[in-house]
Amino acid sequence: MKEDLWCYVKVNQDHSFERRRLDTISYLLICWLLLFSSAGKAAAPNLGTWMNLGVQGYEVWRNPQLYVVGAQPLCTQIPGLSPGQSKLCQLYQDHMGFVGRGARQGIAECQWQFRNRRWNCSTVEDSTVFGPILNIGSREAGFAHAIAASGVVYAVSRACREGQLSSCGCSRASRPKSLNKDWIWGGCGDNVEYGYKFTQGFVDIREREKNYKRGSLEQGRSLMNLHNNEVGRRATIKKTRVTCKCHGVSGSCSLVTCWQQLSSFREIGDYLKDKYDGATEVKVNKRGRLQVKNPSYAIPTANDLVFIDESPDYCVQNQTLGSQGTSGRPCNRTSDGMDGCNLMCCGRGYNTQKTTIKERCKCKFHWCCHVECKTCIRNVELHTCK
Repeated sequence: MKEDLWCYVKVNQDHSFERRRLDTISYLLICWLLLFSSAGKAAAPNLGTWMNLGVQGYEVWRNPQLYVVGAQPLCTQIPGLSPGQSKLCQLYQDHMGFVGRGARQGIAECQWQFRNRRWNCSTVEDSTVFGPILNIGSREAGFAHAIAASGVVYAVSRACREGQLSSCGCSRASRPKSLNKDWIWGGCGDNVEYGYKFTQGFVDIREREKNYKRGSLEQGRSLMNLHNNEVGRRATIKKTRVTCKCHGVSGSCSLVTCWQQLSSFREIGDYLKDKYDGATEVKVNKRGRLQVKNPSYAIPTANDLVFIDESPDYCVQNQTLGSQGTSGRPCNRTSDGMDGCNLMCCGRGYNTQKTTIKERCKCKFHWCCHVECKTCIRNVELHTCK
């Protein structure tokens, strides 16, 4: 039975409200937030980012007994959550471990994708996770938001399928029209639909609970974050595939069962990295909407990353901007790509160090049951930026 649910949502700084119909989980989360908050009061500034759930906050959910102090809610022990996210954290405490796992997975994938770039997605030991770099509306910040949101969709969707969340189960996605009519649709698939809607409510509430002047730079950055969060969520859905399995005596495959399954997260990371390389620069107009900064460029779709600020200089260390510089970074002397010493070192040159590496080699398996290896010695040259 489907009920008609309504709530009053604040729409401007004059504390006027409008009545909206709830047809998605994200709207329901917003309504619950307003119910538990003080009559839609504007959120106070909050330092840090919810992605801290994937770093320091992840340990809280792995060992909650170490952090509970008296009757103080567990969610208050994690810096970086906005007021709205803290409320939702209390409502969905069983989800938070998977939110942290998804954020952690997103951060790790970011570091893999940018391991050979001047900005290598390095983290810092505080609730900002990436340091001041996220304060700049650059394409790097856009990728960070997208990959983190994608990680949460991924983790929550998988948790539903594995029966680890009480509010969801296997996917209820409709049967693909292209599926062979003789095959059975109904295996326990990853619940990407639920993962998408929950992530939309939890991640986006941070931006939606704020009130910025229309057309201001702050509003533009908020809209940029919302757009890139959506890009990450859509990337997870886009890379979801149909997986099938044969059943029958002696592999006869007389019966085939199919279900919805997430792709590898590396595939999603590769997809978003391509979107990063083709990101579009935008600006906020007087009507409070994003538009392409250069009219000659194509309008970005809901699957394309956007940014509003040029990237800072990652060549030299700048603590104010959060740039770690490339001094001391390893580089490839023979590469013409971004990992090459010429580009990675920003023309400063590089140091070469010869070293000897001992490693196991020429291994043979002997029946039964051990492996014998020899020790090989290699002389290698290591190159690091000056």
